[in-house]
Amino acid sequence: MLIPSYNPGPRLAETVRTARAHWDPVWVVVDGSTDGSAALLETLALEDPGLRVLIRPENGGKGAALLDGLTAARAAGYTHALTMDSDGQHPAECIEGFMSASAAAPGAMILGAPLFDASAPRIRLRGRRIANAWTNLETLWAGIADTLFGFRVYPIAPLLEVMQQTRWMRRFDFDAEAVVRLSWRGVPARNLPAPCRYFTAAEGGVSHFHYWRDNVLLTWMYTRLFGGFLVRLPLLVARRIAR
Repeated sequence: MLIPSYNPGPRLAETVRTARAHWDPVWVVVDGSTDGSAALLETLALEDPGLRVLIRPENGGKGAALLDGLTAARAAGYTHALTMDSDGQHPAECIEGFMSASAAAPGAMILGAPLFDASAPRIRLRGRRIANAWTNLETLWAGIADTLFGFRVYPIAPLLEVMQQTRWMRRFDFDAEAVVRLSWRGVPARNLPAPCRYFTAAEGGVSHFHYWRDNVLLTWMYTRLFGGFLVRLPLLVARRIAR
């Protein structure tokens, strides 16, 4: 599994230890962090052969970090990868279930359908509904329950092919654009429920989400993808009828 990490805050060590308790191996891609977390992870890796740390010298964004991790994973012979955030929001206890679902349907992407509790900011939930509506439209309702939840298992080969064909999908736009483009390629979605927890700053929570910047990025992404959707519309309609 792959964990992209950029200045993740004090919950990082616990997130990695919990992930390791549920899966082997776990790779963390340090995306140009400046908070000393790379050294912490390298120390943990010295004590744990199932933990590998990849370090990017400069911050490039979540998608860029995952691209490096996916490329290294394919070179090492892996065919699928589960992605998980480093801030503790994602449920490590669901890792085995998601991996089992992927093994049962290797051609599919296994997507987390988040179960939010009272910690979820309302403004984020409203924005999510808008993003989900756009994703459903541009995939012609292909069955993607949530477009932004990054707890997922991807088949590596088609995802790398998609990423190598565009200069986008390198930052916050990665999660949403990945599912749209994979759906266009005929990769089916399988949704599994997964709890999501937002931690407050007092609890060690860290967020790099910037409301205006990242929403502008998503708006631009859906605008870009709409042209591709129109081109693929006859194929998507045919698939929809066949289902």
